[in-house]
Order: sequence, then structure tokens, then C-alpha cells
Amino acid sequence: MNILPKTCLELSKIENIVAIKEASGNISQVTEIASLCGNDLNIYSGNDDQILPILSLGGIGVISVLSNILPNSTHELVENFFKGDIENSKQIQLELINLIKLLFTETNPIPIKKALNLIGFNVGVPRLPLVEASDSLSHQLYEEMKLQKII
Repeated sequence: MNILPKTCLELSKIENIVAIKEASGNISQVTEIASLCGNDLNIYSGNDDQILPILSLGGIGVISVLSNILPNSTHELVENFFKGDIENSKQIQLELINLIKLLFTETNPIPIKKALNLIGFNVGVPRLPLVEASDSLSHQLYEEMKLQKII
């Protein structure tokens, strides 16, 4: 459920609410939350395709699906940003965008479970009512992960 920026402002006034996983996909909304809440509410990117944009608006990290298969790359993207190496951070974000899109093509956690199985981690299949990744997605993930030298 989307939490509107004005609601975030009210929530930020509660002592034990310190952060939000922002996954609305709406950069304008992230901007408004950052503007309204300032340092009273930390923002984490909840969308791997928006890590860099959210960091640039004051985000402090990411709650990531991508990091399940590329923890080092995800860490480097964030670390480079905070070290001031925006260009390298941008390069990582852009190089991984096709893989990130694939990881969100079908309902989470279907794609990431398939990707982990392709790497060799036997995480099994999703529980019902979810099903295994489609043949098309499985093939696309395999090809992209091969291209990215993950497998």
C-alpha cells in the first residue's frame, strides 16, 4: 500500500518510526517525502531500478532483491555514491538495469528464486499460490545472468 508524503510526515513524528522503504516507483513522491520529513525519516530505496535516484534525493540505502544474487555490485553502487564517485555508481546502476527489470517481470519472489536456482543455490520453487518462473523468463534470466558473468 502506498503511503502518501503527508502521512510520512505524521509518521516521522512518532519516536520509533525512523525510516521508510520507498517502493512507490514515483520519484516525485520520494522528493516530496524527503522535503517534508528532512532528517526525521530515513529513506531506503525499495526498487532496485531506483537506487541511485533515491540516494541522490537523500536516501541512505536500499532494501534490495538484486543483492540476493549480486551483493557486491549492489554494495558498490551505494558505497561509490557515498564516496562521491557518482559516475561509477551510475555505471553500475545502468549496467544492471536489464537484469533488474527481469527480476521484477513476474511476481516477487518468482524471478529471484529462479535466479538463485540458476546460480546453484537450491532454494526450490515458490509456494502456492505462486508458481515457477515462466519458460520465457527463465530463458531471459539465464541469458542475462550469463552476459553479466553471474553464471
